[in-house]
Amino acid sequence: MEKKDVGHEIADALGLLLRRGTRQELYRTLTEGVGEAVDEVTYPIISGLARTGPRSAAELASEVGLDRSGVTRRATRLETAGLVRRTPDPGDRRATLLTLTPEGAATVELLRRRLAAHIEASLSSWPPGEAEAFARHLRRFVTDGPFT
Repeated sequence: MEKKDVGHEIADALGLLLRRGTRQELYRTLTEGVGEAVDEVTYPIISGLARTGPRSAAELASEVGLDRSGVTRRATRLETAGLVRRTPDPGDRRATLLTLTPEGAATVELLRRRLAAHIEASLSSWPPGEAEAFARHLRRFVTDGPFT
C-alpha cells in the first residue's frame, strides 16, 4: 500500500468532516431537545446568522450553502418560534434582513456550548497537550491555509 502525502491525508479527512450526512448527524445531536423549530435543518440558518450578523435570505444562502427559498422556509420556522425576526434593510428599502432575536442568540450560545462539550469529550482520550496543539494548528490552517 502506498503512503499518502500530508495533502491527501488532510483532503481525505476534510472530505469526511464536510460530508452532508456527517454534518446533519452532528446538528441532530446538538439540537436534540432545544425546541421544535431548532433541528438539523434549521441549525445552519441560526448558526449562520450568529456568524455573519443580519443578512438577506440571498446573502445567507450563499454563506450556508442553500438556495434562497430554502433559507426563507427555514427562517420562517425560526421566526415563528421567536428566534429570528425580519427587519428592513437600511441599504435597500425593498429588502429585509434576517436577524437573531435575543432568544435566538441565547439558543445559539447553548448550541455552541454543546458543540464545544461534544468536541472536548471526543478529544478527552488524547495525550496531554495534543488537543491544544491540534486547536492551534487547525486555527492556523483555517486562517493561513488554502481557504483564505
